[in-house]
Amino acid sequence: MHNFIFGIFPYIALTVMILGSIARYERDPFTWKSKSSQMLRKRQFVIGSVLFHVGVLVIFLGHVAGLLLPAGLFYAFGISAGAKQLMAIIVGGTAGVAALIGGAILLHRRLYDPRIRANSSFGDNAVLILLVAQLVLGLATVPLALGHLDGSEMLKFMAWAQGIMTFKAGAAAHIVDVHPIFKLHIFLGLVLFLIVPFTRLVHIFSVPVRYLWRPGYQIVRSRKGAKDAPTGLKPMKSAK
Repeated sequence: MHNFIFGIFPYIALTVMILGSIARYERDPFTWKSKSSQMLRKRQFVIGSVLFHVGVLVIFLGHVAGLLLPAGLFYAFGISAGAKQLMAIIVGGTAGVAALIGGAILLHRRLYDPRIRANSSFGDNAVLILLVAQLVLGLATVPLALGHLDGSEMLKFMAWAQGIMTFKAGAAAHIVDVHPIFKLHIFLGLVLFLIVPFTRLVHIFSVPVRYLWRPGYQIVRSRKGAKDAPTGLKPMKSAK
C-alpha cells in the first residue's frame, strides 16, 4: 500500500489533474471559474481571502522550490540542509498560520451565512474543508520538523519528490520510515491534485498574467449614455 500511495498514486493524481483540466476547458469553459461569494457578503471576505490566498501561494511556491530544486543548488549559495529546514519551518509556518486563519474565516462564512450556504455546492464546501485540513496537517508537521533540524527529513522528501518527477523506480522507499503525519499530509495533497478538474480548484490555472501588460483601461459603458457609446449604436425607441 505504501508503494502504491507514494509510488503510483502521484502519477494517477497528476495525470487526472492535467488531462481532466484540459477536457473541462474544452467541454465546459464557462464552468472554469472560482465562483466568488463576495457579492453575497463582503464582510470578512477581503481579509479572509487575502490571508488565505497569499498564505497558500507562499506555501505552494515554497514546497515547489524546496522539494524540486537540487540540494546542490542550495549548497552553492551556502545554505545547508539544516538552514533550509529552519527556513522552511519559519516561512512555511508563518504562511501556514496566515492561510489557516483566512481559510477559517472563509469556511465560517460559507457554512454559517444562509445566503452563501444556499449558493454553495457540496463540492465548494468539501474543497474548502479539505484545504483547511491540509493546512492543519502541514502545521502539525512543524513540531516534528523541529526534532530534525539537521535537515535529514527534508532530504528524504526531496529525494522522493525528485524521484517521482524524474520517473525513478523505488522513489517511495525514501519516505517509508517518516512520521505518519507527513505521509497523511502528502496523501491529502495528492488527493487535492486529483480533484482539481472536478471542483473550483481548477481556477488556479487561470492566473491573469496578461493583465500585467494590458494597454489601458477597458471601457465597459460610456458615462454620457448610450448615444455616446464607442460602438456608435443609438438607443432603440420604445414601440407605441
